[in-house]
Amino acid sequence: MKPTRLFAVAVALFAAAVFSRAAETDVTPAKHAVTHEDVWLMKRVSAPVASPDGKWAVFSITDPAYDAKEQWSDLWLKSLSDDTPARRLTYSKGGEAGVNWSPDSKRIVFSAKRDGDEAGQLYVLDLANGGEAERMTTLTLGARQPKWSPDGQRLLFVSEVYPGDTDEAGVKKSAKERKERKYKAHTAEQFPIRFWNQWLDDKQVRLFVMDAKAGAPARGLLAGSKLSELPGFGGSPGDDGQALEAEWTPDGAAVVFSASINRDTAARAPVTAQLFLVPAVGGEPQRLTNDGASYGSLTFSADGKTLFCVTDPNTAGKVYDLSRLASFPWPFVAAGRKVLTALLDRSVSRYAVPAGGDRVYFTFEHAGIEQLHSVSISGGDVRDEASPATGTIGSLSAGGNTLVGTWDSAVSPAEIYSFNGTPKRLTSINVAKAATLDLPAVEHFDFKATDGREIHNLIVRPAGFDPAKKYPLFMVIHGGAANMWHDTFVLRWNYHLLAGSDYVLLLTDYKGSTGYGEEFARSIQFDPLKGPADELNEAADEAVKRYAFIDGTRMAAGGASYGGHLANWLQATTTRYRCIISHAGEADLIQQWGTSDSIFGREVNSGGPVWGDSPVWREQSPLLQGGNHAKGTGFRSPILITVGEQDFRVPMNNALTWFALNQRLAVPSKLIVFPEAGHWILRGEDSRHWYGEVRAWLAKWLK
Repeated sequence: MKPTRLFAVAVALFAAAVFSRAAETDVTPAKHAVTHEDVWLMKRVSAPVASPDGKWAVFSITDPAYDAKEQWSDLWLKSLSDDTPARRLTYSKGGEAGVNWSPDSKRIVFSAKRDGDEAGQLYVLDLANGGEAERMTTLTLGARQPKWSPDGQRLLFVSEVYPGDTDEAGVKKSAKERKERKYKAHTAEQFPIRFWNQWLDDKQVRLFVMDAKAGAPARGLLAGSKLSELPGFGGSPGDDGQALEAEWTPDGAAVVFSASINRDTAARAPVTAQLFLVPAVGGEPQRLTNDGASYGSLTFSADGKTLFCVTDPNTAGKVYDLSRLASFPWPFVAAGRKVLTALLDRSVSRYAVPAGGDRVYFTFEHAGIEQLHSVSISGGDVRDEASPATGTIGSLSAGGNTLVGTWDSAVSPAEIYSFNGTPKRLTSINVAKAATLDLPAVEHFDFKATDGREIHNLIVRPAGFDPAKKYPLFMVIHGGAANMWHDTFVLRWNYHLLAGSDYVLLLTDYKGSTGYGEEFARSIQFDPLKGPADELNEAADEAVKRYAFIDGTRMAAGGASYGGHLANWLQATTTRYRCIISHAGEADLIQQWGTSDSIFGREVNSGGPVWGDSPVWREQSPLLQGGNHAKGTGFRSPILITVGEQDFRVPMNNALTWFALNQRLAVPSKLIVFPEAGHWILRGEDSRHWYGEVRAWLAKWLK
């Protein structure tokens, strides 16, 4: 080990000892209102991955910094059989991704950028014998999503090629040619050309297999196949098309994977993901499913007799479908499909299948929390399992008969937990830090809206809360709209950082939110803004009525993404809010349709194409409500507009248009564009500035 690493280990051990002694004292730490530094510098714990024998879990801890160059992210190992503290496995700034255990639970493989890597490569770390991680690949376009074969002798992974290339030599040549081009241009012949925060190029995703030996040649499983040459071939819906999900078959003779073959029709039809099987030596894949559904989150049972997955039916003409847990017998029989959660009116968020049992464990959203549930492998009998009463189970992983994951809440940053019977916290990474913060627990309440729907809400009180005082109300609107407010510790739009010592936060799950059943989520169709906004206004009235400490004369509203859309709509249609905050909000439904990275779903939601006869495009376009200013029914609330210049989901033209409209109407307005940000503000100093501007805007108009 290098001297610098020895020093780092010594410092880490000393810090751990000090932390341990401090944790053993009975002194209650003084609490203070949370600061941006508290939130941003809180260590971030990733989802644990359990070893096949159920004895260990590997996870990463990110030690953040305002300067990204100073941020560290490393792998840690925690015993699942005793209370020995977790130990650090790696010491690198770049971080590791896609960790996967060898079948004998002695090695792990992961993807990382090290020692000048231009793209992530595969590394293997021998936990049984120690030593440094060994680089497996040196591919021009990198390697990711590694999976060990059942015999531990081979590695399956995902990489990319350029059109026409069949081997690494061709990829390297093509990459060199592109790097030496004197011009720069984005070119496209099919939709989309952009996804979230990035331009898409002509790279094509592929599956590879190699012997688990450093420098072994990688063999393309799809090379020369007709399937991979289809213009619509790529990853699952909802990603950039470069993330093929694949699993070894139990005998190691083949690979089953999920892929789309109609990505080229994304502008005019729903994209689906079907299941395919390809021999481990390569060849033409066999199509296993042939329907309109999508399949993903693949897992084989420990005995190799069942393939589990999550399926979405892609119901024609609908904007939201429940994602359900399903299974197929193995060897595969399409007619043997079982939808295990068919009777559950909720989407499965994540699942895991412990060995030796007859149940599958999973979580789903419900009224602000996510808890553990299970269903038998034959399906139908969903039951609740032991879970924390509050908060969110954020991940699940099964190893042997052991089940581990993460749990957090708005007052408790994420830690590793075991879920074998009574949930047990296994780490204390952020416990001491959180104990110094004044973080009032979220409170739940429901009311019946005028449309008859039961609407769930969370209330967050400010730090140093005094029930005798009157506090302004800040209604924060979640994005999505297929989303739900969670009792969770968040980095962006952190509840307590927004509330500070000054405001009461109202978090409402309006129509279109998830966590309340399929019909509730679908109810936003043909009513994308007005109906949800009406419920938000009713929620604000209800909160003022229920809580004497809320000052109903001083209210603000704000949100991001779909929450930004609704924030703009509220500014356009009501004068009840003293100020508005809109991040990544759309200005016009038609403009958003034409410039975003998704099209067809917007048509389904609005009742047809923009040139059709659906009135939604005009009646619920915020921009076209400009006349409300003269009527005195809208555009009177001062607005703070923020956006990332690299946002391709809600492109910057929306923010520019909305600012122009407010300036045209002489409404007090402020525009902030973050040049390096995409849909989210992820740079530390940008985030600190954004929170500061939000706090200043609220203070200016709510005094």
